Amino acid sequence: MAEFYRKKKKVCQLCAGKTIDYKDIESLKRFVSMDKGKILPRRITGTCAKHQRQVANEIKKARFIAILPFTKK
Repeated sequence: MAEFYRKKKKVCQLCAGKTIDYKDIESLKRFVSMDKGKILPRRITGTCAKHQRQVANEIKKARFIAILPFTKK
């Protein structure tokens, strides 16, 4: 018989009181893919829906101001 294991539920790192800021590029890079520069989905990053929306908006702000590139070369 095949045994199935449940994966541990990822806990949102941002719910612990961390703030998201478009000027903090190092923290935003964790939520952007390495090869094409796309915003990673919440199933990969482990953020809750509320913070995923905030992260996406902050990444878009940083891209618009040209702090963060739209694509990786």
